[in-house]
Amino acid sequence: MYRQSLVQSLKPGLRSTIFPTSRTITSTAIRMAEGDTGAPKTGGAAQGDAFSKREQADENYYVRQKEMEKLQGLKQKIAEHQKHLEDLDKNVYVLAHE
Repeated sequence: MYRQSLVQSLKPGLRSTIFPTSRTITSTAIRMAEGDTGAPKTGGAAQGDAFSKREQADENYYVRQKEMEKLQGLKQKIAEHQKHLEDLDKNVYVLAHE
């Protein structure tokens, strides 16, 4: 209410410089369409789409392969550390019995 009375009291020339009329006001947020961010499609026809199923299967296979590679690397490190611990135990035994 106060703003309206203030605007009405200003001179027309001054009013146009302070409050431009060509400015647009938006009250809604910008929304992205489904899949714009790389998110998988959900529900409806997307579940039955052969391409979507194939793509999901390929992604699962890739992730599984990477996890297997990491697991093999960890198993190898465990074996190396166990061998090192055995060597240290042997050295401690030899030093203790001298």
